[in-house]
Amino acid sequence: MRPMDAFPVYGPDRQQIDKVDLNDRIFNSTVNPSLVHRAVVMQRSSERQGTASTLGRGEVRGGGKKPWKQKHTGRARAGSSRSPIWRGGGTVFGPKPRSYSIALPKKVYRAALRGALAAIVAAEGLVVMGDLVLPEMKTRHLVQLLSKVGAKGKVLLVIDEGLIDLIRIGKNVKNLKVLHGKDLNVYDVLWCDKLVVTRAELERIQEIWV
Repeated sequence: MRPMDAFPVYGPDRQQIDKVDLNDRIFNSTVNPSLVHRAVVMQRSSERQGTASTLGRGEVRGGGKKPWKQKHTGRARAGSSRSPIWRGGGTVFGPKPRSYSIALPKKVYRAALRGALAAIVAAEGLVVMGDLVLPEMKTRHLVQLLSKVGAKGKVLLVIDEGLIDLIRIGKNVKNLKVLHGKDLNVYDVLWCDKLVVTRAELERIQEIWV
């Protein structure tokens, strides 16, 4: 793995223009698979809407009258036409609106994120760029820039908050996610093959997630 105090900063033509120091506490931390797994489960569960809903036998319209008398019909006893065993009846133990969110201590999530970032650095998947300057805010220019710096496969682009237009044009690119450093999360870091971050946003990440 590359030394933490000599990580290269690239320009738009894949030429090294500077070096930057990486915080060992974040990018050289120990990867704990258990914490990373808990963070991913928490994040994915929190994204579930939990809006599925069914009607029980007490909520289905109708069924107030007994279908037939209790005895001497030769048929099974029935008290309501909205019984769960009847067509149009209620559902037994069906889903109801609920929250699937899971609580996770902030310290645990931060440790998991640091582990995920350390793993992407160890796999040589981190690319630090000086400035993201495009001739025009066009999707093709963004694709060309990422191709020049070797960002192939699934790419997570972390940009400054002032570059909001990049989020708009990035939505047109397959296998590309664009977000700000404060929105960095474990799932997206694990998802990507290349993590491309600007030098300014890298400094902010090291301030927020240390």
